[in-house]
Amino acid sequence: MCLGVPGKVLSIEPNPLGMHMGKVSFGGIVKEICLAYTPEAQVGDYVVVHVGFSISVVDEAEAQKVFAYLREMEELAELEIEQPE
Repeated sequence: MCLGVPGKVLSIEPNPLGMHMGKVSFGGIVKEICLAYTPEAQVGDYVVVHVGFSISVVDEAEAQKVFAYLREMEELAELEIEQPE
């Protein structure tokens, strides 16, 4: 099953290729995410992330609701997998 998981944008910075990357927190687990598909995203916004790419910006209430559903379905274990630097 493919899921989009909401996370809060903590920082945004361009990478050497010119794409915007960001640190995004998923309930305390921070990952580096490509923000190229959501150029309107700002620090403090919530984005829905699928396979390392943000695909939409959502408000905090919606993000919290989706995160609660995912926690209920026990679909958050993948976030805890160590990623290569």
